[in-house]
Amino acid sequence: MITPGQSMDVLLEANRHPSLYYMAASSYFTIADAEFDNTITTAILQYNGSYHQSPSPLMPHLPARNQTQAATRFTKKLRSLASKDHPARVPLKVDTKLFITLSVNLLNCSSKPCEGPYGKRFSASLNNISFITPSIDVLRAYYYRLDGVFDLDFPSKPPNAFNYTGNNLPQNLLTPDFRTKVTVLKYNARVELILQGTNVFEGDNHPFHIHGYSFYVVGWGFGNFNPRRDPLRFNLIDPPEQTTVGVPRNGWVAIRFRADNPGVWMMHCHIEDHQEWGMKSVFVVKDGANPQAQILPPPHDLPEC
Repeated sequence: MITPGQSMDVLLEANRHPSLYYMAASSYFTIADAEFDNTITTAILQYNGSYHQSPSPLMPHLPARNQTQAATRFTKKLRSLASKDHPARVPLKVDTKLFITLSVNLLNCSSKPCEGPYGKRFSASLNNISFITPSIDVLRAYYYRLDGVFDLDFPSKPPNAFNYTGNNLPQNLLTPDFRTKVTVLKYNARVELILQGTNVFEGDNHPFHIHGYSFYVVGWGFGNFNPRRDPLRFNLIDPPEQTTVGVPRNGWVAIRFRADNPGVWMMHCHIEDHQEWGMKSVFVVKDGANPQAQILPPPHDLPEC
């Protein structure tokens, strides 16, 4: 499964009988009674040379749109091209551990019922904090040391632990806090980030992206992440290196990266509605000692928003 905003390099071995072949893709969708694009996108792969072309190329078999097992089988096969001579650069030791829950929330409407579920409207959050975009961007506020724009205390774990993927979750989990909070990382810190999906309101597959970085996906699973058992199964040999990863519906993903790119970097769900609802936050990566490891000043012709 390729999530929204994700890219892949694919090596195709053209070992079939010369002809025309369909390539096809369809949506993966698991939320009942919600609208989605149910079309199938196609392209045709054509062999070079002289041969008898079939008047109707064969269409590949596609799994059902809610077939999580098929998506899981594909995800399990992803590996990097690491070898003994060119090992993956995944951090084997960790300085900073972060555990972040991803939730879709509901809010009361101010005067009359909204058109959303239960007469409410949607919101979204990370560790129960729905990100408020400030009037001055975080990058300029950080560089010029402007006070009052953001707070430095985004929680490294959920403020309240609960059965993240359970059913019939307490109603108080539906309403997040609204803040502009960031996570500060030391330059060159070795970071492990657990992204935990939740069943608050309803679980979903969340394609998660971090600006300015690629990362290694060292583990994933369904249900609640177990900090004692699950790290024993992490792939630290040849994990795939990605810029976007799909957090399974009611599951989790573990990623690792080295914070060697100083600056201010957003992390967010790549479903645009979820991002607009507040499922995003910011990493502030501090400068290193070397001038080449320090944030650059804004260009003189930077346009105002």
